[in-house]
Amino acid sequence: QVQLVESGGGLVQAGGSLRLSCAASGLTFRDYGMGWYRQAPGKGREFVASINWSGTARNYADSVKGRFTISRDNPKNTLYLQMNSLKPEDTAIYYCNTISQSARWGQGTQVTVSS
Repeated sequence: QVQLVESGGGLVQAGGSLRLSCAASGLTFRDYGMGWYRQAPGKGREFVASINWSGTARNYADSVKGRFTISRDNPKNTLYLQMNSLKPEDTAIYYCNTISQSARWGQGTQVTVSS
């Protein structure tokens, strides 16, 4: 059974940084492109960033480009999201999943950015 466990969220002031982690189990992690997604209060879930299986190709939503960096450690079955220069509009629950969103969604990790 595929399990995705996000961690690393918290409360941070605008301009601050956080590093999110996603521990994956129950799948051959290195075979999958992975992505980060987020859902703000009262809004739908949206794409944030993605990375291919080898880590050589990355894509970002325009709203986070230049501030967020996605990376992965295949031997550790872990996906990361380094978030810098955080803004209040980045406040959301952050989730990881495969690029095709084929896995069951985890609980996510709450990121709150105060102004």
